[in-house]
Amino acid sequence: MSTSADITATDYDTATDYDVVIVGGGPGGLAAAVALGRSLRSVLLVDAGQQRNLPSDAAHNVLGREGIAPAALLADGRREAAGYGVAFADTRAVDARRDGGGFVVDLEHGSSVRARRLVLATGLTDELPAIDGVRDGWGHSVLHCPYCHGYEVRGQRIGVIASVAPQAVHQSLLFSRLSPQTTLFTDGVDVDDAQRAELAVMGVTIVDGRVLRLQMDGIQVRSVVLTDRTHDVDAVVVGPRMVARGDLYERLGGELADHPMGRFVPSGPGGATPIEGVWAVGNAVDLAAMVASSAGSGVAVGAAVNADLLADDVRDRLAEPDRAPRNTVPSRPVEYPHGNH
Repeated sequence: MSTSADITATDYDTATDYDVVIVGGGPGGLAAAVALGRSLRSVLLVDAGQQRNLPSDAAHNVLGREGIAPAALLADGRREAAGYGVAFADTRAVDARRDGGGFVVDLEHGSSVRARRLVLATGLTDELPAIDGVRDGWGHSVLHCPYCHGYEVRGQRIGVIASVAPQAVHQSLLFSRLSPQTTLFTDGVDVDDAQRAELAVMGVTIVDGRVLRLQMDGIQVRSVVLTDRTHDVDAVVVGPRMVARGDLYERLGGELADHPMGRFVPSGPGGATPIEGVWAVGNAVDLAAMVASSAGSGVAVGAAVNADLLADDVRDRLAEPDRAPRNTVPSRPVEYPHGNH
């Protein structure tokens, strides 16, 4: 399997004023990097390797790459971005501040880099419910999204825990399409008569009572343990609170916005945030974004940032007609994982 280590992280230059620094190397950040690299922008991608889907066995709903391991998908994306001249720093960005018309980003090991624009592709953190066993099976047999991994548990015994699954009745109905053995564990949550009727007509079993823990066999859930009984299951659905990794955004003066499922970085068309010169992409702005939609928004953000930089370039040349164009980045041929296109 390819890994991110296939692309070295020592090719960036602290003396370079990059057009763009992208913080976060998931699908959104990498797609933005590719779009900007193809426009011959100088780009540094800073990545600490903390993508939320790395524990998963496979990424789904990725057209043409269905079922690919998340680490392999990221490695392929890094290879493509590097082919367009993108530089990498495999470390954590610990601070960011405005400096003149651009930004300075401080890296964990002590160095700093400068950029005209900043893209936050920092993703989010899943705050898991405090039920024993949830963390052990997270991303494997403990799930949250019927579209991301529901097909893989089709026909199996699926349990939805209402107290920690936002819109648990809706989730139960969605999973009932995938398995006739779907059970909603109310765990103290009130499920009214109308909701019970909807669940019953779709064949969802309702179990009242308090959930104590999940009985696990390594990463595989075996049962949901209640105060007075145990129910065997093959998969469990919970709902984490999803909070954007917004430290850098807040250090720049921004405020995260509240959402029923967590907190996110507010943005407008093209991913522009309320902070001038700062864009955001992927799960940082859309808590429900999947791999493909994050990548798609990354392309849009890359195009928007390039257009914004171009407006600056034009203004500079109009003010100083004899001024030399800003440096462009020589690219090298990209070796696509599945051959050249």
